[in-house]
Amino acid sequence: MQKIMDVLTLQKREMEETLRHNYIPRDLRITDLDKSITKVIVGPRRAGKSFFAMHEVTKLSNFGYLNFDDEVLYHVEDYNLLLEAAKRVYHDPKTLLLDEVQNLKNWELFVNRLQRQNYNLVVTGSNSKLLSRELSTHLTGRYLTFFILPFSFGEYLRVFGKEFIEAEKRAHFIDYVQRGGFPEPLVKQLEFRNYLSSLYDSLLLKDIMMRYKLKSTKALQDLSSFLITNIGNFVSYNNLTRLSQIKSVHTVIKYLNYLEEAFLFFTVNAFSHKMKEQIKSNKKIYVIDNGFYHAKSFALSANLGKLFENLAAVELRKRALRGQMDFYYYRSQQNYEVDFVIKKGTEIEKLIQVSYDLSDEKVKKREIRALLHASRELNCKELIVLTEDYEAEEEVEWFGLKGKVQFMPLWRWLLEGG
Repeated sequence: MQKIMDVLTLQKREMEETLRHNYIPRDLRITDLDKSITKVIVGPRRAGKSFFAMHEVTKLSNFGYLNFDDEVLYHVEDYNLLLEAAKRVYHDPKTLLLDEVQNLKNWELFVNRLQRQNYNLVVTGSNSKLLSRELSTHLTGRYLTFFILPFSFGEYLRVFGKEFIEAEKRAHFIDYVQRGGFPEPLVKQLEFRNYLSSLYDSLLLKDIMMRYKLKSTKALQDLSSFLITNIGNFVSYNNLTRLSQIKSVHTVIKYLNYLEEAFLFFTVNAFSHKMKEQIKSNKKIYVIDNGFYHAKSFALSANLGKLFENLAAVELRKRALRGQMDFYYYRSQQNYEVDFVIKKGTEIEKLIQVSYDLSDEKVKKREIRALLHASRELNCKELIVLTEDYEAEEEVEWFGLKGKVQFMPLWRWLLEGG
């Protein structure tokens, strides 16, 4: 008991010190913070989940903090000891913040028990599917999920603590496109490539290799290296099996799921009105933060076209995780590709192309052609091209197909919520 109390006392000091640091407000608030329903905050490591959760629970008067990234705590098997130690260190708290709770063996039973005892729980975790699977089994709907990803562009600008004119926003945006949005290297002014390279390797090791006791770590590393170098490209399970030299398609699918669960990558399906066609079609792969591309890909130079598309995909991923819409890519009947199809409910709301450089008239016509064909086939009139700096609204035509296209700088689209 005393050993656990000592750990919690040190964690309390660390939390109090952390809360004295400058806090960058996030584009998210926890609803029902003072209610007994469990609040689950999910996202990649180092994206700011703990800092965000700490600032939220300080709005309440009586709370305790347990961080299960500590080996003493996650090896405790008697939950009575954990609870009794928390009561003594925090003077019988009514709210508990359980940080990185997936590290605790049988954590879902502990959470379920605390909920039955009417504790107000805020829980953080770095494995999306593991958390949702176990919570849905044991809490049966008595929880709310919130997602924290690396800084959005708006959050990134808040770090500097001042208002920017448009030219300054554009200058900062190019840095953001390449550095990504992980908070710590930005706030502490660390060398971001080394930081993100180490973080990426740590995520592979702790959240995948060690958790799932993988025998062939090289296979996972080779697969992730291929994926991060090919963001925005189409992938098929069969091709990944061949290129990564993994022995079976089943193993490739399993490893891809692990990479998605750990918030390293995500895939986008093709849009089709038939679910079977969506499942059969190749997927497009994206990495959760642009900084990882610079830190770990084998690209010889900055590919701003890829990075622009990846950044748009990450923003759409955030909105989808928060239940605001669904998104896909689309291939028209003439095999023209549209980067993103935005669907709300049963309606196709928007079609989006991402094109870094529209100075070549052929490129501009190609983007317009794909949008007009998809517009006719999907019966969608809101057509958008996200650009580096070109901004206009144009009536366009392509061999009898007509429409109105809005050209908008990507940085503005991000700040204005698309």
